[in-house]
Amino acid sequence: MSEPGDPSGSVAEPSPEETAVLTRRTLAPLRTARSRWALIAASTAVVVAVSTALTIGLKGGEKDLAENGRPADTVTSSGEPASAASTPHPSASTSPSARPSRSPAPAPAPGKPDAEPSAPSTGTGRARGGDEVPLTVSTRTYAWDDPQCEGKYLINRPPGEVSPPVMGQDVPGWVKAHGAIAADRQRVALTVQGTGDEAVVIESLHVRVAGSSVPPAWNAYLGSSGCGGGVETRSFDTDLDAGHPTVVPKAGQRGFPYKVSRSDPEVLYITARARAHDVNWYAELQWSSGGRQGTTRIDDHGKPFRTSGSQGRPVYEHLVGGTEWFSVTEN
Repeated sequence: MSEPGDPSGSVAEPSPEETAVLTRRTLAPLRTARSRWALIAASTAVVVAVSTALTIGLKGGEKDLAENGRPADTVTSSGEPASAASTPHPSASTSPSARPSRSPAPAPAPGKPDAEPSAPSTGTGRARGGDEVPLTVSTRTYAWDDPQCEGKYLINRPPGEVSPPVMGQDVPGWVKAHGAIAADRQRVALTVQGTGDEAVVIESLHVRVAGSSVPPAWNAYLGSSGCGGGVETRSFDTDLDAGHPTVVPKAGQRGFPYKVSRSDPEVLYITARARAHDVNWYAELQWSSGGRQGTTRIDDHGKPFRTSGSQGRPVYEHLVGGTEWFSVTEN
């Protein structure tokens, strides 16, 4: 070692302990920097990986939605938005409950080979195949033999609240005002007439029961006294108490078929009888014309006819020119 003040002497070398201390102080910042860069690089790699996975997953989800035919946010068959129907998951397939219901196949257009023929008409104004019905049927609900005989009715009122009986065209209004039901029998007139140049054949007439129950416990009122007993042609009877009512010609008259046209109508009379039941019923008229066939429903202006038995009910009569109802005993 040189002495102090010696210009030619060199600087003293540090001891091994001093060298180790200096080395640690120098390398510490470098290690810290390297660690930070390593963390940044790792984070970047993770972000890139996650972004790639999400991109692939979203593409797969779009493909799944497209294959199921339902774009995002559409309404499912349960009426809920698809996003609310299940927990979103890019790779999850749509559950059966979330799949849109299949729409029914459109009905074939009229005239195409695969179109099915329409059903026979039942009072809708159409015949088989969609043609117009070639006849009309007008109905009179209370068509008695004699204007003085307007039948018998069940009314849920005492005699003091029932107005005097009426006849002819006034009967339907009187019945409606009192909520009356035809009792024991009801006579309906059907006027059948063709509408075109071709004749129409009435093949048959059937009575259908729409409902049957016990007669109501109401008073019975006679429409008038001294009913006539004439029988017009084309008159038929039917027993509504029977399990399957049939239409039977009266007084030996011939049955169906009948032929009608625009210039030659027919009036058919049906007398429906009931004793043990309160029956709602209607009629079906089957016809044919020029290769066409159909069935027309006949009812009381859109609702069934109603005829009820009155056995055991109190009976009242109002004489022509009289002032009040009085009790009578029927045989």
